[in-house]
Amino acid sequence: MPAALPDLPATIPPLRCLVVDDDPLSVQIVLNCIANTAFLQAVGSCTSGIEAAEVLRNQTQPIDVLFLDIEMPMMSGLDLLRLQAELPQVVLITSSEHYAVQAFEFAVADYLLKPLSYPRFLQAAQKVLENITAEQAFETDTNSPTLTSATEPDFTFVKIDTKLVRVDFKEVQYVEALGDYVHIVTNHSKLIVYSTMRAIEEKFPPSHFLRVHRSFIANINCIQALEDNSLLIRDKYIPVGQTYLRNVLQRLNRL
Repeated sequence: MPAALPDLPATIPPLRCLVVDDDPLSVQIVLNCIANTAFLQAVGSCTSGIEAAEVLRNQTQPIDVLFLDIEMPMMSGLDLLRLQAELPQVVLITSSEHYAVQAFEFAVADYLLKPLSYPRFLQAAQKVLENITAEQAFETDTNSPTLTSATEPDFTFVKIDTKLVRVDFKEVQYVEALGDYVHIVTNHSKLIVYSTMRAIEEKFPPSHFLRVHRSFIANINCIQALEDNSLLIRDKYIPVGQTYLRNVLQRLNRL
């Protein structure tokens, strides 16, 4: 298996990975893939969801990436995800396509089917790297200029199937990432767009929209309350990620 070329920004150390699978052979295959990927570092492995929950609860350094099987006795991979208040980047590796829809409700980075191939693993790893790089850029970029409402557009167009659909920013409540798609939730509808959160973030005016989680962008004007690290927008509670919490509090305090 050839080693992957390093693709890690100098400011980011190798991504800390935890492998969880009840099949020891599958664990070893994933560990071999990690060992051959320059920007990943395996820091542990577990053969049950229960053991993984304990590791995540007691971690002294954060886990960046969770390579997780779904079908495990006592506690499935999806059960494990439901227990976590704050998730790392998650790559699901399983033998069944059956859980794909449920999996992407957790905004997993990727969903891989066994038997695992290294090229497909590397593709998922690179997607994780892009996500984490974007999060770090958001956290550290405090000097970028902010547009004023006078210079910002009132709308944009997004591509849905073969159509370009107008989106009026004042109508948008929030944006949610689900796999390779984003859901733009407006006052009257939900638009499903094949896009990345980074692309949506660049389109939407920063004076009115705020990245609050790696999977959510919120319209500041629609926020009704902040409670227990969650935002209330209409009848929807949106999680606020630890990476974004400080900036969210600063923005809300300025309103």
